[in-house]
Amino acid sequence: MLAVAEEIFAARGYLNTSVDDIAERVGVSKPMIYEYFGSKEGLLLATLRQARGELFEASSRAVVGAATAEEALRRAMTAFFRFVDEHRRSWELLRNETALAGTGAMAEVEAIRNEQSQLNATLISAFTPEVPQRQLEVLAETLVGACERVALWHVQREDSTPEATAEYLMNVIWAGMAGLADSYGVRDPK
Repeated sequence: MLAVAEEIFAARGYLNTSVDDIAERVGVSKPMIYEYFGSKEGLLLATLRQARGELFEASSRAVVGAATAEEALRRAMTAFFRFVDEHRRSWELLRNETALAGTGAMAEVEAIRNEQSQLNATLISAFTPEVPQRQLEVLAETLVGACERVALWHVQREDSTPEATAEYLMNVIWAGMAGLADSYGVRDPK
């Protein structure tokens, strides 16, 4: 059910999708979907939560065993862009915020961002524990925003691999991160 719902939501948008459409494609009755998910919005939230879990798993798994902050960041970015490629329908759902306006799904999309930001902050802190907390938070949020915007660019280019896209972004971001890691004593402008 979730795979079909995700496909239809991504293709048509939330507002243009009916539970009847999903039920028919899945081969179940409309009441069955309501029994499992409560509502069309509940079904949308379930698809977003599934994507959230898959993205977190892919990101977490990618950085295991990284020996340096640079290697960990490169692996995490590559995993994100690979997720975008391999889960295009999930990505379409996550990125299409205007179609989700007025639903509880916006909170789920923000939860995905927050989870990725927290993962980034934890990862950065593991390699540079002396960096002040606020600096870590800003850096983690910057990474999430940059990856989202670059992913929009990435999906429009069939000739760009997740590895190449991650490398393009690393070329921009790493200079600032390396400087931060080297200085450790970054002044917290609090």
